[in-house]
Amino acid sequence: MDRVIPATPAALAEALAGVGYLADDGLAIAGHLALKLGRPLFLEGDAGVGKTAFAQALASATGAHFVRLQCYEGLDAAQALYDWDFPRQILHLRTVEAAAAAAGDKPDTAALEASLYDRRFLVARPLLQALELSPCVLLVDEIDRADDEFEAFLLEILADAAITIPELGRIAAKTPPLTVLTSNRTREVHDALKRRCLYHWVEHPSFAQEVAIIRSRLPEVTERLAADVAGAVQRMRRLDLIKAPGVAEALDWTSALAALGARELDPDLAAATLGAVLKYREDGERVKAAQPWLAT
Repeated sequence: MDRVIPATPAALAEALAGVGYLADDGLAIAGHLALKLGRPLFLEGDAGVGKTAFAQALASATGAHFVRLQCYEGLDAAQALYDWDFPRQILHLRTVEAAAAAAGDKPDTAALEASLYDRRFLVARPLLQALELSPCVLLVDEIDRADDEFEAFLLEILADAAITIPELGRIAAKTPPLTVLTSNRTREVHDALKRRCLYHWVEHPSFAQEVAIIRSRLPEVTERLAADVAGAVQRMRRLDLIKAPGVAEALDWTSALAALGARELDPDLAAATLGAVLKYREDGERVKAAQPWLAT
């Protein structure tokens, strides 16, 4: 399978739209440059603005495999790279020993030990999968949640596009994966990592773009409902909320309203379904007081 690289940012935007992702000009240019230059792409922005979905769409639009590494505190190399399947190794050991005993032979210890570290007993985690699948889009999601030590380890992988497994040797990517790193900025990521990447801040979409996204992802809803939800969510983002709603929450809210038969944003129904778009009690109270769905 070959990776398809669109000739221009506009062509990339069109390819992304073909798989259901509507990218603005800035994001399309950043993605195009990452593809053309073979550089990692670092995306920052509020949660729910479409950073993860962009990486998924980029893989689909370019015909590449998609591998996701979800970061969290305490993530280490074994969990991200590879591990040995100890239960299968033990089962293999016992099977060989039992076969040798039944035949009245003594197993060759050196050969038996070598057979335990065969590729079939290696469990490939996301980073190794990304090196072995070619071409590939590797999403390192929410890198700001990982520890400093993991950032340093990731730098080596991105630089070499290869790893060395002591028992097996060096494994290098046939085509280096296109790496997309995302951050919700819960902490600052080190400059050493950012310097190796192209950078783009992903903004919340404009009103027209958000209506188009809702209509694209939920074609069964009315145009009036899509516009009402997009307008209300846009106004919510101007309030002093703990967690401003993103595109993902706008889609969830629209789905909830449509499931209740809504064809437009009724004030009572809007207030009753805020749990689909807001996740903090304080935000819900603030929005109910402001009633942004009544604004013109």
